[in-house]
Amino acid sequence: MSLSLESRVTLNDGSHMPVLGLGVWQAAAGKETRKGVEVALEVGYRLIDTAKLYGNERDVGAAVRESGVPREEVFVTTKLWNSDHGYEAALKAFEKSRHDLGLDYIDLYLIHWPVPGLRHDSWKALLKLHDQGLARSIGVSNYTIRHLEELLTAAPAPPSVNQVEFHPFLFQQDLLAFCKEHGIQLEAYSPLARGRRLKHPVITELAAKYARTPAQIMIRWSLQHGLVVIPKSVRPERIRENAAVFDFELRREDIARLDGLDERAHVAWNPDDLP
Repeated sequence: MSLSLESRVTLNDGSHMPVLGLGVWQAAAGKETRKGVEVALEVGYRLIDTAKLYGNERDVGAAVRESGVPREEVFVTTKLWNSDHGYEAALKAFEKSRHDLGLDYIDLYLIHWPVPGLRHDSWKALLKLHDQGLARSIGVSNYTIRHLEELLTAAPAPPSVNQVEFHPFLFQQDLLAFCKEHGIQLEAYSPLARGRRLKHPVITELAAKYARTPAQIMIRWSLQHGLVVIPKSVRPERIRENAAVFDFELRREDIARLDGLDERAHVAWNPDDLP
């Protein structure tokens, strides 16, 4: 599998999305977020993932604009929060996010959570934003197969992306297969399980075998499963470390060992029981 930091996947709408990006969940508004995005763009990241909920859209946008990197090279994602569902409310929330980011368009706008009752109206709003070119791609986050089936039945076209928690301890194999079948790109947040399992003996053994860090092993595993991956960090050394995953490849038997770590262990939200 030949990948690089410049590699992009082609979404079902024709957009090209980088395979590795920076997540800024829990990055403090202000200097911390701006510095993290600045370093990431200097290293060569071209995907930055934020959300209204994170409270740092202004700083992400400022760092992108001030980076000197041409706007068309940077893929910016933000998300519709739960309190903004509904057709008109979603349109209004998008404009607020776009204004805070200071960007003419958003590369990917996601429904952050499948809120019961209103998510179809919200999706209609996202379709309008896509038709207008304000959101180049649209998608969802934390959608299970059941939520996706519901959306596919009601919508004229599938979402481009489904962003979910995904790591060896939450290997959502059925969801991955479903998304591949329907042309939906799966994107992994919390690919390092928020650092809670980096000392697992299988992870550390493989890190030693490949002369890599545990985090690099986990990121590479997701990449080799065909996911877009957005590890979160604000520390420059970690941002660089997380990007140094393109000059080695996990062997098939080691992928299988990591697959076998699945415990259905969520470290973030669990949407399984959401109507």
